[in-house]
Amino acid sequence: MAKKKTKRRKSHLASIVVVVCLFLLIAPFAVLGWILYSSSQDSGSPVLGNRYEGDLNPAITTENMEQVKSAVAALPGVESAEVTMPTATLRVYADIADDADSVAAYETAIQMYDAVTAILNPDVYFSQHDDMKMYDLELHVTNHPEEDNPDNYVYVVAVKNSSMSGLRGQLLSEAVNAGLAESLRQDVLDREAAEAAEAASTASPEGGEVEITSEELPAGEEGTESTEEQSSTEGQ
Repeated sequence: MAKKKTKRRKSHLASIVVVVCLFLLIAPFAVLGWILYSSSQDSGSPVLGNRYEGDLNPAITTENMEQVKSAVAALPGVESAEVTMPTATLRVYADIADDADSVAAYETAIQMYDAVTAILNPDVYFSQHDDMKMYDLELHVTNHPEEDNPDNYVYVVAVKNSSMSGLRGQLLSEAVNAGLAESLRQDVLDREAAEAAEAASTASPEGGEVEITSEELPAGEEGTESTEEQSSTEGQ
């Protein structure tokens, strides 16, 4: 009886060991199969996120943007206005008279800021508070497209980030370092001229006469030409 019980225990223990080994072998493949199945089900679905979650409170609404557009369009000297808001930046564009100079553009930018902040309190919408990210404000003022008249082109941008205490402006249509800008323009012109000259020199002539030496003639043509000249001489 004792031997039978010992055999049963050994057999039971062996069965347990076999089951555990099978589980250890199957478990990784089962996990990998589940991962592949889940990935195949989620393929084609974008992973969405919001880096401003919990921020931008209160939010700037579409109605606020329409109010800003109307207020800016009504400013003296502004011919047209546009308002957009990609991500968390409120951008306001104003087109002024074609003959307006940079001084008029700066004055318009300041008037735009006053018009915007009369609708949206800068301390609430354009300043960080309560450890919360808030909106940035960009004001763009131009007199006409640059290609229309480059010599009289004016482009002013005024910015108020949520971490800035006040408005800052810059005349983008005028280089900060005029000498460097002119040098870069000249480098571009010189490079384009060199490329054009190289292209012209390598292009095949059209409709013109080309001198061909005997070395350039295909095999057999040089001998033919000599024979024709010899025949002509004998005929004379």
